[in-house]
Amino acid sequence: MAGIVYINEEEGKKRLMDNSRLYAKILAKFAAGTNLDDILAFCAGRDWEKAAAAAHAVKGIAANLSLTELYNQSLDVETQLKGGALEPASLENLKACFAETLTQAEKVIAKYA
Repeated sequence: MAGIVYINEEEGKKRLMDNSRLYAKILAKFAAGTNLDDILAFCAGRDWEKAAAAAHAVKGIAANLSLTELYNQSLDVETQLKGGALEPASLENLKACFAETLTQAEKVIAKYA
């Protein structure tokens, strides 16, 4: 997935007054405490409303941390869920994006921690 921006480090740090260590600390909390289990479980149960709310939460976290591609993928999934359905490929894209975002977050954490 060359060319995809998973983390906009500079924008993320700007949101925290250019505090690199704080950004790394918050990214570490994100990596340790955020998962897609709720979205997956609600989708499996076809509870689109709760799945959309869970996707919205991930989207908000992604926006606040400048996790660019995760934001985009979460927005796509949330929009579909609010429509009452979800393309399986979109959910797979979100899962792959989440995994790559975690990998990239670990690099940023190591850089500033």
